[in-house]
Amino acid sequence: MELFIFLGSLFFFMLIGVPLAIVLVLCSIVLMWHSGMWDAMIIPGSMLDGANNYPLMAIPFFVFAGEIMAEGGLSKRVVQLAQLIIGRVRGGLGYAAIIASIIFAGLMGSSVGEAAALGGLLLPMMKQVGYHPGRAGAVIASGAILGPIIPPSTNFILLGATVSGLSITKLFMIGLVPGIMIGLALMVVWFFVVRKDGYNETIRFTKKEAIKILIDSTPAFMMPVLLLGGIRFGVFTPTEGGAFAAIYAILVCVLYYRELSFRDLLRVSARAARTTSVVMLIVATATAVGWFITIAQIPNQMTALFSPLIDSPILLLISINIFLFLIGMVMDLTPNILIFAPVFYPLIQQAGIDPYYFGLLFVLNLGIGVITPPVGTVLYVVCGIGHIKFADLIVKLVPFVLVEVLMLFLLLFFPSLSIVPMNWLMGGN
Repeated sequence: MELFIFLGSLFFFMLIGVPLAIVLVLCSIVLMWHSGMWDAMIIPGSMLDGANNYPLMAIPFFVFAGEIMAEGGLSKRVVQLAQLIIGRVRGGLGYAAIIASIIFAGLMGSSVGEAAALGGLLLPMMKQVGYHPGRAGAVIASGAILGPIIPPSTNFILLGATVSGLSITKLFMIGLVPGIMIGLALMVVWFFVVRKDGYNETIRFTKKEAIKILIDSTPAFMMPVLLLGGIRFGVFTPTEGGAFAAIYAILVCVLYYRELSFRDLLRVSARAARTTSVVMLIVATATAVGWFITIAQIPNQMTALFSPLIDSPILLLISINIFLFLIGMVMDLTPNILIFAPVFYPLIQQAGIDPYYFGLLFVLNLGIGVITPPVGTVLYVVCGIGHIKFADLIVKLVPFVLVEVLMLFLLLFFPSLSIVPMNWLMGGN
């Protein structure tokens, strides 16, 4: 009964246009009323406890680092490096966009930020060489979902902070190889799209230009290498890694590239603070509703609902992923993680499913939701930046989304594709 009250109030308040953070507070009040626990301090106390979480300190650092890199010239160098790698191939700009998405995912860790940064650079270039606007936007949007998968993913940080016992380092490592695999799958799709749409453009550089691009892009490319290496070998924790990323970005963009003045740095800091405040407000309110979800024993109700499938892990995962795909179409990635991770993880543990493997499927599935209508946040970002009609973008995006869903189920049916690389990267631990 409590499960349906929660879901009913959640969707009702969302449908009437209430802002998400307020929706979560109202859901908390509904569950408090239903349970008869009238205490004015429960909700603010839970919100404070939710925000006062050490691993979550990594989020403002990574958001700050991502904003600096997008503003300070790193994104431009990443795109040039991607063009150098594959630009000479027919349809090279599309391939370059996908490679840039893979690299930039290791710099920013956010789908919306990645779409905004790369879209602002690549969409005008794609239109200039004759790409259909919707197709160009589809490449940028489909590549943006790599942000939540390839480390340093802020979504994996949220998942690790929400579910006790999960190592954020292991979550980072389990996303690396599948993220690259998805990028390669998108490149296969682009191979056929190029021939269907008749794109013929190539990009070539002189030896002197190539050397300059390699030198300029080395600091950008080395950031994720140093970050992941430092986290993997215990030089710093993921939270300390966020601070390292922010300092590294400041040094490179202000002192090396010299494309970011101290005045610009203040402006970027303010923008990062606004982004962080939105995320942390949602984290705080989701923690409050999570407290009532636990008190109302909704996880136990979900376990009872799915109990016939506990002895069949594959069927259980298929059922959960269908639910997550549908919920991802109507609600953004961050609140979905905060609300449904505590609900599903007890069920997953009871079924004996690897928690990191499920975490990958969980975030990837909800990540696909950011490029599916009606509430796909990345879609609106790409349409706004590229002045693309929403319907055109949706139509041209279909083959890319289908391949990403196919990759999701490939990872679901073959857990070793993600678990074996994670164990190898963790040194067999």
